Amino acid sequence: MLKAERMWALGAMSGTSLDGVDAALVETDGEAIFGFGDSRYRAYTKDEQAVLSAALGRWPGDDLGAAEAVVLQAHIEALSGMGAALVGFHGQTLAHDPGGRGTHQLGDGAALADALGLPVVWDFRSADVRLGGQGAPLAPFFHHACARYIGADAPVAFLNLGGVGNLTWTDPKVRRPEDAGALIAFDTGPANAPINDFMMARRNLPYDEGGRLARSGTVAEGALELFLDEAYFLKMPPKSLDRDAFADMIDLVGELSDADAAATLTAMSAAAVLRGMEHCPTPPARLLVCGGGRHNPVMMDMLRAALDCEVAPVENVGLDGDMLEAQAFGYLAVRVARGLPTSCAATTGVRANVSGGTLSQPTEAG
Repeated sequence: MLKAERMWALGAMSGTSLDGVDAALVETDGEAIFGFGDSRYRAYTKDEQAVLSAALGRWPGDDLGAAEAVVLQAHIEALSGMGAALVGFHGQTLAHDPGGRGTHQLGDGAALADALGLPVVWDFRSADVRLGGQGAPLAPFFHHACARYIGADAPVAFLNLGGVGNLTWTDPKVRRPEDAGALIAFDTGPANAPINDFMMARRNLPYDEGGRLARSGTVAEGALELFLDEAYFLKMPPKSLDRDAFADMIDLVGELSDADAAATLTAMSAAAVLRGMEHCPTPPARLLVCGGGRHNPVMMDMLRAALDCEVAPVENVGLDGDMLEAQAFGYLAVRVARGLPTSCAATTGVRANVSGGTLSQPTEAG
């Protein structure tokens, strides 16, 4: 087990948007953040995206050799030579069914440790799920550290708009993230994934750049109301979702023009966040947004129009919205190596505080 000392940890994140691998350095002792270092992005090629997309929804035991090879090679290229003492490797989420089959993040951390010649912490979610947790979201402990790092003196909320949206409300006045009153976190609902899937199906484009198509359309209120009737929005947090849990969103807009469909899907993702904000223990002073969705001005305008608090990209407080998730897994890797908890009842619903993750050391042969 590591001693309580600061080090440079390298985190890697490959999200459900299937765009590529983010890699970022964070200096931490697993409790406080002391600074941030270099970052790198390794995009998936279209062929690699096709391989990974075909593997979505698959579980261990299926034939996933081609997808695993893509994940390993992309991470080797993204993480090599960045000067870290420890790596946090999230892997590629293929399926997520807490309370059912579990959760599946594809990727062999032991093989990655051998390839990099560095200790690697991986399989962050399984232990949480085994103890009755949702296994997601896992970034909230890092968000709590970020709130303290930026000097926040009142509750703030972090919103990650990736393939799925997730929200963290945190009170930085509470010292430890696992302590009562420090955090509440959960998945809000679909975010970029259905918009991106729609754009690929209708326009052969990976996403609605700048929200241009959505801005030219009109929201179909009937479809939006049907979306908000989903039982998920009535569930109390903690709660989490699989990337394709709302696959019927595309059907709800199937008869609409491209522009109206894009506008409606964007409104659905924003409305899911608004429903989630109702669960905050107290209104946050600001909502800090990371992930690709913060680059969609239509979605950001929808949030600003409906919320009383400031809505801003995390860059406004000196953080990197493209790399926050990767930095989180570097931070969490140090916590796992120190035996500190990475989730608790308030973040995933787990029965007891859990330090989730496997630490693999490189072998001499590697």
